[in-house]
Amino acid sequence: MDLTTWREPASGHPDVRVVMVRENLDDIPSYELPSDYSLRWYRPGDGEDWKRIHDACGGYGELDKDLFRREFGCDDEELGRRMCFACTPDGTPVSTNTAWFGSLENLNYGRIHWVATSVAEQRKGLSRPLMTAVCVRMKELGHDRAYLTTNTQRLRAILLYHRFGFKPYSDSTQEKDAWGAVEEKLRTFGKTLSLEL
Repeated sequence: MDLTTWREPASGHPDVRVVMVRENLDDIPSYELPSDYSLRWYRPGDGEDWKRIHDACGGYGELDKDLFRREFGCDDEELGRRMCFACTPDGTPVSTNTAWFGSLENLNYGRIHWVATSVAEQRKGLSRPLMTAVCVRMKELGHDRAYLTTNTQRLRAILLYHRFGFKPYSDSTQEKDAWGAVEEKLRTFGKTLSLEL
């Protein structure tokens, strides 16, 4: 795969919201940050950094200024347990991931929620250590399984989640077709995704 030309989001096939599930939080893959970066958990006021990272990640466009509070509420203590940032050597947050919560099929799950890395910091080895930290934190917080939502044009993200044991989920023909399109697109980059729908 030529990483210099493989951009996110990937064009050339439909963009459909899809779900991935990890039925347990055992045996989380472990990745370390590059030595000059650090991880830290949310502190009051970090909503501005969260928005800046998402605005600068090259995939979401300009986000509504109130989106952060709509998605995460106002409980800074809860956010401090669940939202993680990777920071540059000077302490600037440049990547984020959250050990949130939700439900799927009327069952409670942990949720990987709103993952992003600023374009300038992508491909520096930040996403995997953040996933490690957030998955471990979900388990520490009492979750025993997790899910996430993503879009079919976010092929790099899908491969990251798959590496962490998240499997494609489908409860409709449209979702099965969407996963088929993902598998076909990944083949053009020499990658495969084992679909178990």
